[in-house]
Amino acid sequence: MDAVRVALLREVLAGTEWPGATRRFAGVLRSSVLPHGGGLLLVGTAEYEPWHLAAHLVDEAAWSGTPELTPTLVRHGARPGDPAHLAVGLGRIEAARRGETLLVVAPGAPGAPLLERVYDARRAGALILALDSGDRELHAMAHEALAVPPGPGCDTGLDLDTVQHLVSAATGENSLPAPRGRRRFTDRLSRLADRLTAPPPARW
Repeated sequence: MDAVRVALLREVLAGTEWPGATRRFAGVLRSSVLPHGGGLLLVGTAEYEPWHLAAHLVDEAAWSGTPELTPTLVRHGARPGDPAHLAVGLGRIEAARRGETLLVVAPGAPGAPLLERVYDARRAGALILALDSGDRELHAMAHEALAVPPGPGCDTGLDLDTVQHLVSAATGENSLPAPRGRRRFTDRLSRLADRLTAPPPARW
């Protein structure tokens, strides 16, 4: 989803909680990794791997000049023979320490094995973020969470994939610009679109 489509989506969602909620969540994500020079771990469930979010964060990291946003994708089914960027297994979560951030994306129940590792990572000092359907156990462990109710529970019709687009776009936009070079055209267009379509302040 490019900057123009993101801007149009935000215009459609103006007056709802989502533009502000996704920007706040993205702000927490950004502020958790930049001071530590990175250390972002991204994991899904056994049934769902957040490939698209990983790819979009890589793009945002490049476009905004903030490599700290580049995530390490942690996979449930990683095998030693996989390419290096696909071979990081759940043991990486167990090794998480203070200064690292673990972003859990879960459209369904995370499952006990993942929750146990998330709990261990939190105890070790990692910052836990959750982007999910509202799992109580996961939210109890998360320092910051954004829930996307599935099906009829979401009155705007948004799904988790769409919200991931909004979060990743906001993460790049809220980053400090690259110290050198001209801003990319898409960055300037996105910022302009945001100013033109921003809803008036509202209390959620």
